[in-house]
Amino acid sequence: NIWSSYGVESEGVFIAYASVYGNTRKAADMLASKLADKGVHVTVSDLARDDWAECLEDAFRYGKLVLAAPTYNADVFPAMKEFINHLTERNYQNRTVAFIENGSWAPMAAKVMTKMLEGSKNLTYAATTVTVRGVLNADSEAQIAALADELSK
Repeated sequence: NIWSSYGVESEGVFIAYASVYGNTRKAADMLASKLADKGVHVTVSDLARDDWAECLEDAFRYGKLVLAAPTYNADVFPAMKEFINHLTERNYQNRTVAFIENGSWAPMAAKVMTKMLEGSKNLTYAATTVTVRGVLNADSEAQIAALADELSK
């Protein structure tokens, strides 16, 4: 019944990331650490290296999903793009979604990912979107802290 109604199996947050130079991974890991410090169950996966069947399972298992990816050619990094396609092909719905985007001069990943998910039903988007401009700095770290606060409620 949970699967057929797209219900949440477990409380927690699944963070799926794709990283080119490791900076998006650092942002995802920082968010995971802050959430864990707040007592939130967190699972983190690297979409370029981990088993996608497990990643999809975790995206549907938990009620909250964080998609973290760099902007790539004014689009989103290919591993993340394909992962979102797999989600939407399986009618991903009834979840809270948050974004971490990375881009030095024109970050677009959050906008692209949101557009890709627009046909999904009953998604709630986090008010906080983390924008990393190449590497973590005080601004992006503050955004990560704000997102951790938001997702831990």
